[in-house]
Amino acid sequence: MNNSNELNSNKSDLIASIAKSAVGAVPFAGSLLSELVSSVIPNQRIDRLTKYVKILEQKLSQIPAQDIEELKSKEEFIDLVEESFVQASRSISDERRGYIASILANGITNDSIDLEDSKFLLKLLQELNDVEIIWLRFFQVPTIGGDEEFRKKHENVLSAIRAYVGSDKETLQKVAVQSNYKKHLERLGLIKNHIRLDNETNMPKFDKISGQPEISYSDTTQLGTMLLEQIGMKEEKL
Repeated sequence: MNNSNELNSNKSDLIASIAKSAVGAVPFAGSLLSELVSSVIPNQRIDRLTKYVKILEQKLSQIPAQDIEELKSKEEFIDLVEESFVQASRSISDERRGYIASILANGITNDSIDLEDSKFLLKLLQELNDVEIIWLRFFQVPTIGGDEEFRKKHENVLSAIRAYVGSDKETLQKVAVQSNYKKHLERLGLIKNHIRLDNETNMPKFDKISGQPEISYSDTTQLGTMLLEQIGMKEEKL
């Protein structure tokens, strides 16, 4: 057997194994995954799909099989599932795979969200890296001293980096990157910035280094909160 045939055989065995583990809760996974692996997904990403299907199986096993069965014939649902597999094949963390699986599962169970909305949220998730998701979650509870457990867990990401006159190049670069995370969230409509006003003039105050308006605080928009809810990261106390 040459290397090509050996690789195809290994892929087939892996697909069969994945399909077998998921057959109870994800009856469409075997055939769909087989088609994706053979046509659009590189070999080195198959292990990511294996992990994703296991996470997806856990979430869908909590949904009545009849609900899933009724959706199998809908093109919008198959399109959503296919998009989730493609994104999962590119995901390098279990957290990201969990977000993707949550959007798919919530798209089935949440009556206020249709399949097209779920597809939109999945595409929106694709626009964000894992650090930006942490920041988005942070902005859901923007008050000082709020959400301490989450902030402590992610303090390596959430610690504010500040630049001063005379700051070295490395500090300025870190400030620029951290600032861009927040600007990206704003451009996507996921957070809203509230400008700091001068108490005497009631006009916006400007940062002396960047020249940009100072931000008093930022919080999540309805869309930002919706995304957090669908990926399973909404703050429980809200």
